[in-house]
Amino acid sequence: MTQGSQHHLETGWAFSDGQGHDLTVPLPFDAVSALADAGLIPEPYAARNAEALRWIAERDWVLSRKVTLRETAVELVLDGLDGEVDVSVNGHPVLSADNAFRTWRADLSDVARAGKNEITLRFRSVVAEAARRQAAQPFDVPWHKGNCPIPNINMLRKQQCDFGWDWNPALAPFGVTGGVSICSTKETRFARVEVVQEHHDIESESVSVTVRAHLVAAEEGATVEMRFADRTREAVVQGGVAEAKFFVEVPEFWWPAGQGAQKLHDLELRCGAVVATRRIGIRRIEHVTLRDDKGLGFKFRVNGRDVFAKGANWVPAEALSGRIDREKVRELLQSAVDANMNMIRVWGGGRYEPDWFYDLCDELGLMVWQDFMFACNLYPADADFLANVAAEVREQVARLSHHACLALWCGDNEIIGMLDELTEGGAARDRHLVAYDRLNRCVEAALREVDPEANWWPSSPSLGPLDFGDAWHRGGSGDMHVWDVWHENKPFETYRAVRPRFVSEFGFQSFPSRDVNARWIGDLNPSSPAMESHQKNTGGNARIVTTMMREFRLPQSAGDMIYLSQIQQGLALKTAISAWRAQKGACWGTLYWQINDTWPVASWSTLDYGGGWKLSHHMAQRFYAPISVVVVPEEKRDVFRIINDFGDNIDVTVQVAAVDMAGRVRPLADVEVSAWPSKALELFDLPAGTLHEDEIYVFTWQYDGGAGGDVHAPKPWKSYELLKPEISMTISEKDGDISVILEAKSLALFVALEADVPGRFSANAVTLLPGMPAQIVFTPQEAGKSVNFTLRDLYSATMGGKP
Repeated sequence: MTQGSQHHLETGWAFSDGQGHDLTVPLPFDAVSALADAGLIPEPYAARNAEALRWIAERDWVLSRKVTLRETAVELVLDGLDGEVDVSVNGHPVLSADNAFRTWRADLSDVARAGKNEITLRFRSVVAEAARRQAAQPFDVPWHKGNCPIPNINMLRKQQCDFGWDWNPALAPFGVTGGVSICSTKETRFARVEVVQEHHDIESESVSVTVRAHLVAAEEGATVEMRFADRTREAVVQGGVAEAKFFVEVPEFWWPAGQGAQKLHDLELRCGAVVATRRIGIRRIEHVTLRDDKGLGFKFRVNGRDVFAKGANWVPAEALSGRIDREKVRELLQSAVDANMNMIRVWGGGRYEPDWFYDLCDELGLMVWQDFMFACNLYPADADFLANVAAEVREQVARLSHHACLALWCGDNEIIGMLDELTEGGAARDRHLVAYDRLNRCVEAALREVDPEANWWPSSPSLGPLDFGDAWHRGGSGDMHVWDVWHENKPFETYRAVRPRFVSEFGFQSFPSRDVNARWIGDLNPSSPAMESHQKNTGGNARIVTTMMREFRLPQSAGDMIYLSQIQQGLALKTAISAWRAQKGACWGTLYWQINDTWPVASWSTLDYGGGWKLSHHMAQRFYAPISVVVVPEEKRDVFRIINDFGDNIDVTVQVAAVDMAGRVRPLADVEVSAWPSKALELFDLPAGTLHEDEIYVFTWQYDGGAGGDVHAPKPWKSYELLKPEISMTISEKDGDISVILEAKSLALFVALEADVPGRFSANAVTLLPGMPAQIVFTPQEAGKSVNFTLRDLYSATMGGKP
C-alpha cells in the first residue's frame, strides 16, 4: 500500500538451532514448515507426526543474514515477529520483540556501518519463555488445559491456538509472518491513513469523507495530493498531519453480499515521491443494541437497512503460517459468499489477518466481526502486559479501520465464561474478574483512542457492557454461544427452545471428506489411532457416532460413515439456523462454528482442509438462501414461516406436500404471499397428525429471480422404512464441465456425488422424487481430467449395503 525506498530482505536467511539443523529460508516463514520443506522432519500434518515435533519449539533458534548498506541513517522494520525475539545488528542488541501482532522498528544509526552488516534474530523457546513469564506472575493465571497441551500460551502475545486447540495441533510454531526491511530514517512515509465518513442524511445519501494522512519525516508545510471518488484535494502538512475533506453528493454505497453491489473507490495520497493507496467503500454500519422488553438487542444496520447476519467463524487458514496462500484464502472466502453468507467472525484465538484478507472481504461483501486476540484463557493485567496490549490494539485499529467490511470490534472470545470454568470461584474469581476488567478496559480505551466512533462489543458471548453473566444460556440480551447440543450430546431439537438475539457460535462436528482422509490420515476407521490423533476434541469421534445412533441407522462402510457424519452436521446446523431465522425480528444473526480448518482434522468446519465443500456446506448454501421457508414444530401444530433477506418485499408462491417413502405426493397447501424483510412471517400452520406415519413434508417456493425447496421429517430418520431408490446417472460433458442427471424410482434422500479428482459440484446432498430428475454439474479443478463418481444416498448408506 505505501510505496517508498524500503529494502525488503526476503531471501538469504540462515536458520539454525546450533544442534545440526541448518537451512536457508525465505521470509515469511515458520520454523516447522521450513524444516519440513527442507526434508529435516516428517510432514507435520500427516498421520500421527504432530505430537512428535514439539521439540522444535523447545529450543532456541537463530535467523541471520548479511546486508550491504550505503548509508547508516537507517531503521530496521520487523513485521510479524512471531515469538520471543532478540534482535541485534553487528553484535549490538537493538530490540527485544514480544508481540506477534505489532510492527517493531529499531534505529540503526549508532550500530550500522557502510558496507557489510549482519542482522541476527534469536528466537527464544516460546515454551520456555511462556513458563518463565507464568512463574514471574504474583499469582497463577490459568489457561485452558483442555485446549492447550502446551501450557501458558496466555502469557505470550502470539496466536493462542499455536499451543493447541480442540481442532488444532499443538506445534507452537514461530517465525516471521510478515517481513524484515530497512529504510532511511530521513525518508518521508505515511504512518497511517485515517478515513472518517460522515453520513449526513441517509435519505439524501450525501456523505462527507475526511482523509487524514499521518506522516513521518515530512517537512512542515509540505503538500499532500489526495485523489478520491474522481475528486482531487491538496492538503498541507501541519504537525505531521495533512487533512482534506471530500463531499460526495450521490455516492454509490458499498453493501454486504446479497444486499447490493460492493462499490469501492480508489484513494491515492502522494507526498513527493511517496505514495499510499487504499480502497474505500462508502457505507455506514451501525451496531444497534437497544433495550426492549426482552433485553438488550443486537443487530447490524447497513446504510439504514437492518441486515440479518448470515455466516460463520473464521480460524487461521493454516496451523502453520508459512503455508498460508492468498489465492487459497480467496477461495475459502468465495465459498462463504457462494453459500449465501454476508459475515465472518475473525475469532480471537487466531490472528489479525493481513491487509489483503480484508481487501478480499471488501471486494466480496463479507462483513467482518473482528475479535481482539484473546480467547478461552485468563490473562495477566500487570502494567507491562497492558502497555504491550495497548500498543497492539492501536496499531491494528489504525491499520484496519478504513475497511468497508469491518463491522465490529469485539474484546475477546469466551473469557467471561473462563472466570468460572478456570477458577475455583470466590476470591479467586474476584481476583481474575478485576484483572479481566482491567484488560478489557485497556483494549476499549486503546480502540477509542484511535477510532472513537468504532463499533465495540466487550466480549463474545456477552449480555452487554459490565454484565458478567451467563451468555451461553441466557438469550434475551446480546450475543450467545450455544454449545449444549454438541458438548452435552443433546438432541438437535434443543436448538428450537433457544430464543437468541444473535448467535455468534454454535456447531456440530463431522469427519473430513474421504479424499482428505486418504491423503493425510490414511485410516478411515474413527477409532483408529491415526483418526483419533486428528480429533482434538476429547470424545469427539464417539459423539459423532453416538448421535448417528440416535438419528440414523448405522452406516454400512467407512465411506458411508464419513458421508453420514457430514449429512448429520448439516442437519444440526440447519435445525438451529432455521429455528433462529424463523425468529427474525427478534434474532438478527447466526454465525456457526466454523467455516474452515487449519489442517486435516475432524472438526466443526463445513469446508475441508484445502477448501473442498463438505456436504454440510452444500446444505448451508440452501439453508442460508435469501428466501427460505422453514417449519417450526409446536406441540399441536407445525408452523410454516417465510424469511426474506432482500431489502424489499418479495412476492413468493409456496407449495407444501406430504410425501411417503415411495415418493407418492399428497398436496397440502399452496399459497402466495408478499414476504417482508423486517421479520419472519407466518404463512400458515398444519395440525399435528397431518402427516401419516411414513410421510415427511416436502415444500417448494418460487419468486421472481429464484426458487428453492426443502424437506422436514418430524421423526428421526432411523424411524422410516426407506425404500431402495434405484438411482440412475446420465453423464455428459460440455466445455470442461461434467453434467450428471440423477433420477430415482422412489424417494431418495441426501443424494450425494463424490469425485475421484478435485473440483466443485454445483449442488449436493439433494432430494429426489420419482419423475423429477435433478442435474448436478461438476467442474474439475484441472480441465481434461477423467472423472469417476461415487453415488451415495441415505438408503444405500444405512440400509442397502455399500454403493
